[in-house]
Amino acid sequence: MKTVIDKLAWLQIENGKVLCARSKGKSTYYIPGGKRDPGETDAQALVREIKEELTVELNPESLAFYGEFVAPADGKPEGTVVQVRCYQADYIGDLAPDSEIEELAWLGFDDIEKCSVVVQKLFVELNQKQLI
Repeated sequence: MKTVIDKLAWLQIENGKVLCARSKGKSTYYIPGGKRDPGETDAQALVREIKEELTVELNPESLAFYGEFVAPADGKPEGTVVQVRCYQADYIGDLAPDSEIEELAWLGFDDIEKCSVVVQKLFVELNQKQLI
């Protein structure tokens, strides 16, 4: 049986680089975001998660769906996949790691090996579209 981990992510691209985060005690980077709480919409969950993790406020009116990516989940049993719905949005505030986040980094296509499998899929698409 396949287990699906359903996540939301904020895709922020600046100067050909993608904002990525690394959790405390981990070596792999991912796109900031998280899981919905019961009853939350994608927008509500993403705004909450980004505020918790990065100390910035996403503008809910600016949220735009970018795409959905599915890949084997890092560090989980075989058959477990992560499904990530990526959104782009404007933000207010200064980016800073908070909560379980140890480090933020602006990564480009050359950094793909540092990223989770699902983020690698996203990076390939962004590179093909010449966004990174």
